[in-house]
Amino acid sequence: MTGFSSSAQAMSLVAFTAIATITLLLCVMTGPDHDDLDEFYTGYSSLSPMRNGLAIAGDYISAATVLGTGGVIALFGYDGVVLALSTALSLMLLMFLLAEPLRNAGRFTMGDVFARRMPGRSVRIAACVVTLAALMPMMLVQLAGTGDLLAFLLGFSSDALKTGCIIGLGTLMISYAAIGGMKGTALIQILKIVILLGSGAVISVLILNRFDWDLGGLFNAAAEGSGAGSAFLNSGLQFAGGPSSELDMITSELTVVLGAAVLPHITMRMYTAGSAREVRRSMSWAVPAVALFVLIITVVGFGTVAMIGREAITAVDPQGNTAYLLGSRAVFGADVSTAETLLFTTVTTAIFLTVLASVAGMILACANSLAHDVFAHGRKQLSPRREMTLARVSAAAVGVPTILLATLVQHRSLQPLVTLSFCVGASAIAPALVYGLFWRRYTRVGLLCTLIGGSVSTFVLMTGTNLVSGSPISAFPDHDFTWFPFTTTGLLSIPLGFAFGWLGTVVSGRRQAEEERRQYEAVEGWILAGVVRRGR
Repeated sequence: MTGFSSSAQAMSLVAFTAIATITLLLCVMTGPDHDDLDEFYTGYSSLSPMRNGLAIAGDYISAATVLGTGGVIALFGYDGVVLALSTALSLMLLMFLLAEPLRNAGRFTMGDVFARRMPGRSVRIAACVVTLAALMPMMLVQLAGTGDLLAFLLGFSSDALKTGCIIGLGTLMISYAAIGGMKGTALIQILKIVILLGSGAVISVLILNRFDWDLGGLFNAAAEGSGAGSAFLNSGLQFAGGPSSELDMITSELTVVLGAAVLPHITMRMYTAGSAREVRRSMSWAVPAVALFVLIITVVGFGTVAMIGREAITAVDPQGNTAYLLGSRAVFGADVSTAETLLFTTVTTAIFLTVLASVAGMILACANSLAHDVFAHGRKQLSPRREMTLARVSAAAVGVPTILLATLVQHRSLQPLVTLSFCVGASAIAPALVYGLFWRRYTRVGLLCTLIGGSVSTFVLMTGTNLVSGSPISAFPDHDFTWFPFTTTGLLSIPLGFAFGWLGTVVSGRRQAEEERRQYEAVEGWILAGVVRRGR
């Protein structure tokens, strides 16, 4: 039972239209003034810890997480649960290791964090380039999947309509970022996370009730429905065809743990907290929200395969991206009441809003970096009004090419793009932040080597993985030019990212290292503890 009734489709269309209108009005009403940079970039840090924490969780739980991770759980069981737990662990590492130093060192963008101890335009440009390299693939995934998602929900199959959905929604997301700024997108994220967690919790309760609250019975039914038997409940099913499945799985989870929470659209939320104490309190709301989502998506994923089986899931989407929606529909059975149709509409609306909010946040992070790091710190000093205008123009400059590329890749496997974003985060951004915030000898050359070397090595290695070619679910299934034996690049690119940073620092010379050390010590107290160093 996987079909959606015409009443559900009509109700979903009405709900989508209403949500798009309401959220756009929210952005217009909360949008900043033309010359108020603090309001545009940080919303004056006026959000309470609870609201800021929910906004962080909203940014963190993207549509790729909801649909992609839900699909992995439904198709591969235990491996998918470990992936979901890795996303929660990544946010916990951000909370305990990087959140406060990021808040203290940064102002608007990731470039501000690095420039706090290494001022210079080259540092800011490199930070902007890596921001785009990390977030553009993820934005393509969100937008390109939108056409298929709406086609699946609303019952149309025309490629022209799918492309139209991508263009229309992409334009709406650019408007969110350009008009609403940080505060407007934060409100959308809060609305999204509340609806997503609320509707998901209700679906989870219905699934557990259907199996008489017997988790053992649910897991056994899921294993039977998967067709894999006991392997569904054990490690290694997802990477069973590779040369070293266990190592491949460990590498994939390590990449998610190190890369997910350091992506620029997540770290920019640290700057919206008013103090280090508030960023801790914000994270204390964000982490439980993400942990709750992990529980929800685990129950829904197992419940989906238990109720309708693996074949029904893969018949709709071989990668299982619609599993979350299929499970939400299947739990109601054959006869669906008006109340159940309304609940399902709430679920679809939450997914729709997740797509809108996720891409809007990523566009905002890229636009902020372009305007603030590249243009505002150029040869000419810009007025606040002009920088604000450039930030809004940058939202379009980022969004329009993303829309065009999304229309081109919509018929290909999008998994390589998701993996690429996480790998860039783990191999370039994470080493740069760890070194930049905590290593006194770290130099400008070391930072540039980390950002550039980690990113380039990731892109080069990714071309040789089986996600790009050589498998039925790869981006180019009719070709086989695989030469890297693992699904993700993290096994090699993460050590390379750290090694490039160390090597760049070493070759800078002792004199340069000592100078950079003195510059770091001048701001060390502020970065690590928010304390201004007293003169001697």
